[in-house]
Amino acid sequence: MLDSEQCPDCKRIGAVLSRVGDRWSVLVVVSLAEHGTLRFNELKRTLGISQRMLSLTLKEMERDGLVSRTYHPTIPPKVEYTLTALGQSFRQPVTALSRWAIENLGRIDAARTAYDAGTAQ
Repeated sequence: MLDSEQCPDCKRIGAVLSRVGDRWSVLVVVSLAEHGTLRFNELKRTLGISQRMLSLTLKEMERDGLVSRTYHPTIPPKVEYTLTALGQSFRQPVTALSRWAIENLGRIDAARTAYDAGTAQ
């Protein structure tokens, strides 16, 4: 293990990786990368996520500079989200991870089935 002297930013890196590696954050980036600007409810429907979890995820992503939020004071209010330049730069690694997951779903399912069969004994 690296100590704080060898890696003074390790804790900070861990915090960033927990955000960008979060399931919902990745799916938000994928959705916004594919569709561009989306309203809150469009994201909610697309992802099948609860309102609370989406709200928390978007607030953290906005805080981290990955998405921008635009509020339109209409009736009803309209809130739109889009990727920032930093969020756009995250598209490539997210796309690579998504592609890897899709390509390996069958192998992962088979490994899980084999593991579950072995542990059921």
